Amino acid sequence: MLFRNALTKTNLLRLYVKHETNALYMQGIEELERMGYKVKAVVADGKSALMRRLSAKYPVQMCHYHQAAIIRRYLTKNPKTQAGIELKRIAGMVKGTDKESLMAMLGLWLEQHKLFLSERTVNLETNRRHYTHRRLRNAYNSLKHNLPYLFVCREYRELNIPNTTNSNEGHFSALKKRLKNHNGMSMANKMKMIDDFLGS
Repeated sequence: MLFRNALTKTNLLRLYVKHETNALYMQGIEELERMGYKVKAVVADGKSALMRRLSAKYPVQMCHYHQAAIIRRYLTKNPKTQAGIELKRIAGMVKGTDKESLMAMLGLWLEQHKLFLSERTVNLETNRRHYTHRRLRNAYNSLKHNLPYLFVCREYRELNIPNTTNSNEGHFSALKKRLKNHNGMSMANKMKMIDDFLGS
């Protein structure tokens, strides 16, 4: 796990962990503050529970790139339904619109497609009913739940909060290439290489 200052492109803290957890993210931020850093804002990649916890103390910006990736995962690049096509278009406007406009567009979209979203299918083996368009519902819910975090960078312009985690992502992609070139290395040597790359 890497904690990085996106404005200065400086690596502040790294943790070797088996799995990323919300608790570890919170510990990392607390560790930064113990080290004397003042955390002005956090750019996150979509962990809802973590964003809620963090937003009690800091401005939290949801990464626009990750939001787009979530929508693409649920709707695919070429949605087949009219509702899916329209929701993908609305999601694509996040970068160029504002919170109130996006909220209004989502409200109109929901009103237009409420019946479609409510359709249910019966599983003939279990006789249980489930929503027919679950992936579409998930895409809508993702936008709805992340809405409070999508425009924080504009609400706190004076902090220059980035709207993506691209600073980390670009850093990691260069590191992954190096590690791939040394596939047979032991874990200890990989960690040394990571330490060297990130700056000991």
